[in-house]
Amino acid sequence: MANRSENAPFAYDGLDRVFHEKARLGIVTSLIGHPKGLAFSDLKQLCGLTDGNLSRHIQVLQDAGLVAVHKGYERNRPHTRCELTDLGRKRFADYLAVLEKVVKNAADAAERSEEPDPDKVGWKPA
Repeated sequence: MANRSENAPFAYDGLDRVFHEKARLGIVTSLIGHPKGLAFSDLKQLCGLTDGNLSRHIQVLQDAGLVAVHKGYERNRPHTRCELTDLGRKRFADYLAVLEKVVKNAADAAERSEEPDPDKVGWKPA
């Protein structure tokens, strides 16, 4: 019996819903390049989010074990730093691999549709 990927090659099961949301994608993309994490205020500015929006999305990522939040003080002021966990880095890398496959498949399909060739197997006139 054929496996799911052979029967549904465009299902993209690896597109993790936790990452596949605009704000969370921005947050994780910002954090991936900063192994020591980013201050909440920097993350807010980089992602163009409000305090409440950023807090909510970070909470979703934290609940999934993908982001760690460290609260403390810096120069006698409250300071919150967010960083990707090891699990977050791995799952995001897996997510990006599937996303690359999506982009490649879409580019290949677009290229094929530009110049239909009646001599190719599977080509049918509209």
